[in-house]
Amino acid sequence: MFKLPFTFAAFVIMAFIVINGISAYLGPDGLGKCKSYPTANVEDCQEVDAIVAISGGDTPARTAQAIEMYKLGWAPILVFSGAAADKSGPSNAEAMQRQALAEGVPASRIILDETSETTQENADHAINIFEKNHIRSVILVTSAYHQRRAGLEFGKLAGMDVKIINHPVRTDNQWSEWWWLDPTGWYLAVSEMIKIIVFFARGGYSL
Repeated sequence: MFKLPFTFAAFVIMAFIVINGISAYLGPDGLGKCKSYPTANVEDCQEVDAIVAISGGDTPARTAQAIEMYKLGWAPILVFSGAAADKSGPSNAEAMQRQALAEGVPASRIILDETSETTQENADHAINIFEKNHIRSVILVTSAYHQRRAGLEFGKLAGMDVKIINHPVRTDNQWSEWWWLDPTGWYLAVSEMIKIIVFFARGGYSL
């Protein structure tokens, strides 16, 4: 029987562990064990006050997931957060709103944050929105590679007694389970890991 050299087998195993470890760490999913719809008697699988979708990367994919979750009854409110990528055009939040309206979501169910340009600002600007609208529990939607850092930034709102549940878009035009076969995937993974390190190095108030 042909046997792989020990060194090669060890490399394959180590690579598998590293790749899966990075994937799991960057893309935590608080609804991973839930059904596709909220379940009242299951902890962390219950309806929340709002779904927050952050723009950036594949914004339409993030928006689409938030819309789908709204339609499945996870929350009565959608919060879209993001300034304009092109300052001559509408904000990302407005573009997300247009997508939702086209899918039949009532305008009265949408709240916009059109000024946030960073992940930190997405979280910081959410404070006023949450306070004004009495939001105490949210599902946070972003791309899988960005979910950990976004969750950390929004986690700072714990002092406001706001429950944050992560729920990433697993596959979009920048990221998939095969991200490690694409140089862009490694760029995103490494850059996010660096930004997370900086987040902790600065006491959780950065980026």
